[in-house]
Amino acid sequence: MERERWKHLLEALLFVAWEPLPVKRLAEVAGLEPKLVQDLLLELQQLYAGSGFQLQEIAGGWQFLTRAELAPYIEKLYKPRAQQLSKAALETLAIVAYHQPVTRLEIDNIRQVKSDTMLTKLLEKSLIKEVGRLEAPGRPILYGTTPEFLAAFGLVSLQELPPLADLDEAALADSQEINLFNLE
Repeated sequence: MERERWKHLLEALLFVAWEPLPVKRLAEVAGLEPKLVQDLLLELQQLYAGSGFQLQEIAGGWQFLTRAELAPYIEKLYKPRAQQLSKAALETLAIVAYHQPVTRLEIDNIRQVKSDTMLTKLLEKSLIKEVGRLEAPGRPILYGTTPEFLAAFGLVSLQELPPLADLDEAALADSQEINLFNLE
């Protein structure tokens, strides 16, 4: 019976969370061992399989998410302000994701254009962050992705990024903007 009470506690914590919660944080708040929390999360994940929402491990934590096939109905009720990325911003973000830590100059060299504006936009959206400084003259800033990047693209870790060779540049060229809420 105690186990059911703990599951209800974890459900409540996850339900009110705005971001994925790591097992360690859930264990601290609930006063439980991380191994037990992990086991309970897997049980909850099974419990909600087939329902309107799912418990998913994403961006280093756990979060309740609406099933993708229900998105059109949710959008009728609630239309979030779509976070759009232009082709240039997406290109810059991809360079950061695949080459991090990376400097602005390295990004500029790959893109063959200045990237200051794109980097500022990506920083404002919290998709990238400053991760340090290069030990070189001028000590240029190094950029890397954030947990928000992982969450926006539905990734648990960077290892889930597709290999560069598998990316279809033609698909990216067809679209001027990418909606972060409808990535497939």
